[in-house]
Amino acid sequence: IAAEVKLDDGTIWKNVTTPEKAKVAETLAEFRGNYVYNLMDEHIRAFNAEVTQFFQWDDHEVTNNWFPGGVIDERNPRYQQYMVKSHDLLAANAKRAFLEYLPLRLDPQDPERIYRAFSYGPALDVFMLDERSYRAPNSPNRQQAPGADTAFLGMAQLHWLKRALLASDATWKVIASDMPLGLVVPDVNGFEAWANGDGPALGRELELAGLLGFIKANDIANVVWLTADVHYAAAHYYDPAKAQFTDFKPFWEFVTGPLHAGTFGPNKLDNTFGPEVKFLGIPEGLKPNRPPSEGLQFFGVVKIDGKSEVMTVSFHNLQGAKIYAVELTPEA
Repeated sequence: IAAEVKLDDGTIWKNVTTPEKAKVAETLAEFRGNYVYNLMDEHIRAFNAEVTQFFQWDDHEVTNNWFPGGVIDERNPRYQQYMVKSHDLLAANAKRAFLEYLPLRLDPQDPERIYRAFSYGPALDVFMLDERSYRAPNSPNRQQAPGADTAFLGMAQLHWLKRALLASDATWKVIASDMPLGLVVPDVNGFEAWANGDGPALGRELELAGLLGFIKANDIANVVWLTADVHYAAAHYYDPAKAQFTDFKPFWEFVTGPLHAGTFGPNKLDNTFGPEVKFLGIPEGLKPNRPPSEGLQFFGVVKIDGKSEVMTVSFHNLQGAKIYAVELTPEA
C-alpha cells in the first residue's frame, strides 16, 4: 500500500502504512502483517467483537490469480518485485497466517481444510467452498472431457459438497463460492474461474455442469449461490431455457463486493448456464479500479422469515442504503 495515491480528480488519497504493507507479502511475517494491519482499524475491531463471521479465502490472500504449482508471472511489471516465485510457497505462508488470525474450527483429520458447512437451524444450511487449493492450473479452459486438468473444486471437495447437499434437511441451501459461476474472469493463462465464454460446457464448466445436474437429478430444492471476487455487485438468474447446458434447476446467484477496495467490472456473461442480469450495481463502461471515495462499495444482506421461510436478499451501498432487493419463495 502506497502512502499516497493521486486520484483522477487530482485529490490525494492517503493510506496508513506499515513495513509489512509497504511491499507485496511473501514471508510468513509479512502475511501476518496483513492481518495485523487490518486490526489497527477501530471499526474492524468493533465489527470483530460484535458480529459472527465465517471466512473463506480467494486469490488475494496469496497473490493475484494463483493456483497450485504455479509461479509468479514476471511478464507483468506489477509482479517483478516478487523474490519468492513459487505459488505453493506463497500459499503455504498465506494459509498459515490466514488460519492463525481468522477463527475457523479446524478439522483434526485435515487441519488445513477451509471448505466446510454449518447450519442455521431448519431454515438454512451454508456450504462454504475453497476454489483455490485444489484447482488445476489456469488454462484456455476448453477441454472437451473432464480430467485432472479441468479440476476446480477437486474430487474430494466435490463429493463432500454433493453428499452434504443430499443430506441437508434445511429449507434453503446456500453455497458460498469465492468465484462467480457465469462471469468470465480472464487470466494471462486463459481463464481464472469456471466460465470460458459462450457455448457448451467445456473445461472447468464440466465440473459445474455435473454438480448442477446432480442437484436436479436428486431434486435438491432451494439452492442459492453467494459469490464474490469480481469487485462489484450483481444479481443473476440462471435459466435452463436460455442455456447451452440445460440439465439443471433454475437458481439465483448474488455477487457482492468490494467492501473496501477498488471497484471493477462489469465482466462479460457466459451463456453456458443461461444467466440473466437482474441487477447491476455499477454502470456499463466503468473505468477500472474506482476508489472507495466514489461510493461504489457494496455488501449484501440475506434474511429468512421465520414463518413463511421467504428469503429476502438485498444489496446495500457504502452508506448502508438498500439499492436492490428480491424475495425468493421456497419450493414446497
